[in-house]
Amino acid sequence: MSAEDVEMERIYTINLRKVLITPRWRRTVRAVNLIKEFARKHMKTSEVKVDESINHLLWMRGIESPPRKLVVKMVKDKEGVVTVSLPTED
Repeated sequence: MSAEDVEMERIYTINLRKVLITPRWRRTVRAVNLIKEFARKHMKTSEVKVDESINHLLWMRGIESPPRKLVVKMVKDKEGVVTVSLPTED
């Protein structure tokens, strides 16, 4: 994604504590849905794509124990599509 395609870029820390109230066998799936819901709310769009690196991080410990917090970078392009990825150190 080039600089002229980016409309808005933010870094957020998402608290995934709501994941713990779901059954164990659905926790990581719920975490993915919470991340998408958070992105829709804060970036004001309906189309959200989760990067593969975020997916690997969530599923690293299996379906029963996703991370409690997650630091993500959200980038919104000119078409309104939000991409959620890990922040990179520059």
